[in-house]
Formats: sequence, C-alpha cells, structure tokens
Amino acid sequence: MKLDGFGLFVDDMPTMVRFYRDVLGFEIKEGENATDVYLIKDGTLFVMYGRKDFETMTSRKYEYIKGINGHFEIALYVDTFEEVDEEYAKVIEKGARSVLEPTTEPWGQRTCFISDPEGNLIEIGSFNKPFQR
Repeated sequence: MKLDGFGLFVDDMPTMVRFYRDVLGFEIKEGENATDVYLIKDGTLFVMYGRKDFETMTSRKYEYIKGINGHFEIALYVDTFEEVDEEYAKVIEKGARSVLEPTTEPWGQRTCFISDPEGNLIEIGSFNKPFQR
C-alpha cells in the first residue's frame, strides 16, 4: 500500500474550505458545499469529509472534540527560519488562530503552531535548509 493522502472530518465545510484555500494556499478541486472536498498541497491529497455525511454513509454517530485539539497535526515546511516567521505573520493576518508563536527549539527547528477554524493543529516549521524527503 502507498499513502494516497489524508482526510479530515469537518462540521462547517464552507468555512474550512475557505481557510485551507485562502489562508494556507491549498488548491481546491470542488465547491465549498460538496460532501467530499479534495484539496492538493505540494502534490499531497487532502480530503475533507462532512461529518454528517460520513455518519450517514457509515450508519454511525461519532464524537468530535470542540476547540483546539491535540489528536494530530498537519505539518507544513518552509526552507528558512525567516520564512517561518513570515508565513506565521501572513496566516495570522488572514485569520488563523495562534497556538505557539515562532520559536527555535533545542533540536534546531524553528516552529510555530496555529489552528484551523475547527481547532485542528497546523505546524509551520523549518530546519533552515531546503526540504528533503
């Protein structure tokens, strides 16, 4: 098996699509009110599923945490420490919520955390060199 992408279950699809498209720059494939919305970022598939639609499809009810949650993070990389600060300032100006201002960690990474409108954590970080897989 190969990783194809990842998904996020969302309550307010239009708000979440606008955030990921307009604040973080994800490429959108569908309209804001679709049941499943496919976004692409740097060649990685990111799917948002409407919570109610998924519950209907699976004939189950699920519990969802409200507010900022720590279940997972979405990590975004930039090439330089300066870009961490610049990108953080840009996304905060566009409406992202700050969780951790840019900080240089003891292990050599400059990182910051924001959250999307439904409280999912997003890290913007760098080891001050171009990204390598």
